[in-house]
Amino acid sequence: MTERRWGVENLPYGVFSRQGEAPRVGVRYEDRVLDLSAFLHDEVFATGSLNAFMARGRHAWHDTRALIQTKLTDDLSLAEPHLIPLDQVTLHLPIEVADYVDFYASVDHATNMGKMFRPNAEALLPNWRHLPVGYHGRSGTVVVSGTPVTRPSGQLRAGVFGPCAKLDIEAELGFVVGVPSAMGAPAGAFEDHVFGVTLLNDWSARDIQGWEAQPLGPFLGKSFATSISPWVTPLEALPRVPGRSQDPAPLDYLRRQGDWGLDIELEVLLNGVVVARPPYRSMYWTPDQMLAHMTVNGAALRTGDLYGSGTISGPEPGQRGSLMELSWNGTEPIKLPDGSVRTFLEDGDTVTITATAGGIGLGEVSGTVR
Repeated sequence: MTERRWGVENLPYGVFSRQGEAPRVGVRYEDRVLDLSAFLHDEVFATGSLNAFMARGRHAWHDTRALIQTKLTDDLSLAEPHLIPLDQVTLHLPIEVADYVDFYASVDHATNMGKMFRPNAEALLPNWRHLPVGYHGRSGTVVVSGTPVTRPSGQLRAGVFGPCAKLDIEAELGFVVGVPSAMGAPAGAFEDHVFGVTLLNDWSARDIQGWEAQPLGPFLGKSFATSISPWVTPLEALPRVPGRSQDPAPLDYLRRQGDWGLDIELEVLLNGVVVARPPYRSMYWTPDQMLAHMTVNGAALRTGDLYGSGTISGPEPGQRGSLMELSWNGTEPIKLPDGSVRTFLEDGDTVTITATAGGIGLGEVSGTVR
């Protein structure tokens, strides 16, 4: 299984270092990382982020990936001097994050949230099926997997300030932009701009969020931390499926240009126990539609832009990608094998999100609450 999950069909990119050395770009191959600056003799990989390589564009992404695959397949001995065991490296944030946007693209998640907060009204607000709803986040608090997450404090209700009591997670897929676009014009084709995907956890302070988001959207309830995997999987490696049917038909600028539904299975682990298995293929809005909506007003893309899918939830209770849904806002506690229960996160809890796509691994994103 290791060979298939991390073989030449995959080759996710990341940034690594060894003790006393500067961070540089590599790809994961099996349980090792291939030092690309040394292997390919290209200084673009000697930098501490993927940004310079991503800015080269789609043809360079394809050609480089094909070259690495050929070299590893034809004569692995040439790569051996540049393959470093993962337990000998430190993994870093793979990109310099420019802007961060998060969407709300799962109809199952949006419906669940609506049922909890508007039990006597329609679960979905009138605009939800007409456009991908999103908010602009804080790029400076995007951190790499393994970074501890400090419980945030804020206003909880009128006149009350204190630590968040409803600390939550959101299991998401993040999309990494490589090629910028001009300000004042919509972006071009999705695959010409987006380099790849990474697992993302949008940590959420539900009590802070609930009080502040009246009438505007998420702010301090979201901006304290967003964790991403150290690995970015190229779009080319991902199995694609048709997107979910949409009714009503979207406006012309949101019409899908090809199949950009993705067949990805996630697992959410709380203190090592699987509590949910969200399927990405059930998402309503596809990533090409999110990109089209994000730029239709003329907002420019920059290399290193990151946008999240929003919580990935399926139609079944065990497919919900947030504790808010899994515990139904705290009314149905989650029972763990050690006899403890959770509604929201306690100090010391560790959440890990993993995923596979057609048999290849997407790594993991993990964080511990302190």
